[in-house]
Amino acid sequence: MEQEIDIIDIRKLVNTIKSVYGFDFGEYALSSFKRRLARIIEVYKFANMTEVIEKVRVDKPFYELFLKEVTVNTTEMFRDPSMWKKLKETVFPVVKDYSTIRIWHSACSTGEEVYSMAIALKEAGLYDKARIFASDINEDVIAKALEGKYPARNMELNGFNYEKFEGKLKLNNYFKSTGDYVFMDQDLLRNVTFRKFDLVQGEQTMRFDIILCRNVLIYFNLPLQDQIVGKFAKCTSQGGFLALGSKETIAWCKSVENYNTFSLEEKIYQRK
Repeated sequence: MEQEIDIIDIRKLVNTIKSVYGFDFGEYALSSFKRRLARIIEVYKFANMTEVIEKVRVDKPFYELFLKEVTVNTTEMFRDPSMWKKLKETVFPVVKDYSTIRIWHSACSTGEEVYSMAIALKEAGLYDKARIFASDINEDVIAKALEGKYPARNMELNGFNYEKFEGKLKLNNYFKSTGDYVFMDQDLLRNVTFRKFDLVQGEQTMRFDIILCRNVLIYFNLPLQDQIVGKFAKCTSQGGFLALGSKETIAWCKSVENYNTFSLEEKIYQRK
């Protein structure tokens, strides 16, 4: 049975994390945050939120586990294949003549999206001029992305997505199987830089031609969504692109005035 979590305890937890680690969960969507806290209490056998707060405060390794549980790391390769196909067919032709194509995967999680982009660029003949910046708040998932080790059982869905994307080869051309796991071709990371980055409080000083922030904003409340989109507007190059998840939009954000809708169906926006 899911334990009822008091808003006062949530505020105490948020204040503790902000004080000790400098990360602010205050603008996360409350319903989603509460569900994940309830799961943490159940999985780690805490009696109540007071124990959670104290454990987070004094135990940094546990805080990293906490981050992994609370931040959303569910992903797959070529997720929403029609979006990737749209990138290939309509966005890549716009940027193909750039001397350098700068791409930011914000909240890159365990890296499946980064490998997807690398494959798509390689098949389009654009990888060598691409510079890909991939970031996440969670160091553990960044380490997994760098390793490129994924359960073999996941590759059936990933391969299905790749076929829907209409890739030129077979997905297994890009990894090696070793029993229960596969290892992605590390050459795909040749032009990729991974970095820990706090999307909420961090300031991005680089400019990008393509920014992907997919299936992240839905876990923030509306003011924080507006704030994040405003940050993206500042670091999207003129004519650059912002791609969101299928259930996300910038339509109501103040910064919408900085973008034209490039593909309403695929949630791709172009900087004016």
